Order: sequence, then C-alpha cells, then structure tokens
Amino acid sequence: MIEKIRLENILFLDIETVPETENFDLLDDEMKTLWGLKTQYQRRDEFSPEEFYDRAGIWAEFGKIVCISVGYFTLKGDIRHFRVTSFFGEEKKILLDFCNLLNNHYNGPQHLLCGHNSKEFDIPFIARRMIINQIAIPNKLDLFGKKPWEIPHLDTLELWKFGDYKHFTSLKLLTKILGIPSPKGDIDGSQVGHVFYVEKDIDRIVTYCEKDTIAVAQIFLRLRREDLLIEEEIIHI
Repeated sequence: MIEKIRLENILFLDIETVPETENFDLLDDEMKTLWGLKTQYQRRDEFSPEEFYDRAGIWAEFGKIVCISVGYFTLKGDIRHFRVTSFFGEEKKILLDFCNLLNNHYNGPQHLLCGHNSKEFDIPFIARRMIINQIAIPNKLDLFGKKPWEIPHLDTLELWKFGDYKHFTSLKLLTKILGIPSPKGDIDGSQVGHVFYVEKDIDRIVTYCEKDTIAVAQIFLRLRREDLLIEEEIIHI
C-alpha cells in the first residue's frame, strides 16, 4: 500500500528537545513540585526530582524544541533528490516557521507527515508546544474529530510494528538491520541538553537532527524496496 504514495507528497521530520531551563534550580517552586509529581512513577525511589531533571526534554510541559529538521523528495525524470533543511533558534520562531511550511506547502489532502515514533512523540510534542506558545495548530497537526484513517501521518515505527503494539524498535536498530548507514554521529539524544546549554553548539544538534530525518526517509525507501539515497542525492538547504 505504501508503494502507491507519491514520495513528493511526504514531509519527513525529526525534532530535538531539551529541558525548558538549564537546570532544576531555575524552575519556580510550583514547577519544581509539579515536576516531582509528574515523574514520580518514572523516578520511583531511585532519583530525586532534581537528579531526574536532565530528562525533562521528553515532556512537552517541561521541555522545549530547539530544532525541527524536515526533508522532502524532488523527482524529475530519473533524477531524484532529497532536500533537507532545519528550523532552529528561539522556540516560538521555530514553531511559526514550521507552521508556515505546513500551511503553505503541505496543506493538501494528498500531503503526509512522516517520522520515527512521530505519532507518539514528535507530533504531539510540536502541537503541545504550539498551544503553550499560543500558536494556532495547523490543519496537518489538528487531529480533533478525525477518524484514524483520516490522520495524515505516517510513522516508520508503526509501519515496522505490523500491528504489534508491544513492539518498539529504535531508529538506530532499524537502520542497522535494514542495512542503512547509521544516522548517529558523535552525540545521542541524552546529550542534546548538554550540547545546547553547556557547549552552546546548535550546529552540532542541527547536524544530528538532519541525520535522523534522512534516516527516516531511508527506512521508508527500504520498506518500499527502493534504492537507498546516496550522498550525491542529498541536498542540505
């Protein structure tokens, strides 16, 4: 079925997130209490709320987006390219720029969004942060009242599950077993907060995010039994 989807109609994406403040002490007292309550099940008795704060980036209520990378295919005859670009900087501007991209270029009924575990993480995180930043939710992210088959999202994790809801396969593992060059560079997701706040190296984060976006596209091609992208076909803009 996915072989019938036109590649040009898919926007591939990945996001990178960090805790909303550099450290736990910068939260006000109420947010410190709420953080403790929010994470008590995950922490159990092993970590204090302060010790657990470096993981705050995975919750939209306590984290923020520092990069959204997107990629899309252009096909002209036998020539295929995959163009990748990123939005980074101040979070509200990131979200507004991404919103404008969706509204102006990926708002048709034929357009789809695709990520890895994006239905569980990327898409909800983006939508929640838009609400927090008082940005109108674009049509492609507004799921209210839509039936499951009307939701314009593809998820390579879901495609790989084949209906097995208990199964989780990381992007790194899936690329490995499918013979796709690893997207991971010199950092992983757990280090993004340190790179952002301590090293202040947003370019390193953007590179990491774009590699993941490319990897999602590669997995989608592999699921369709198509040739993988080669370096010459990937254009960073």
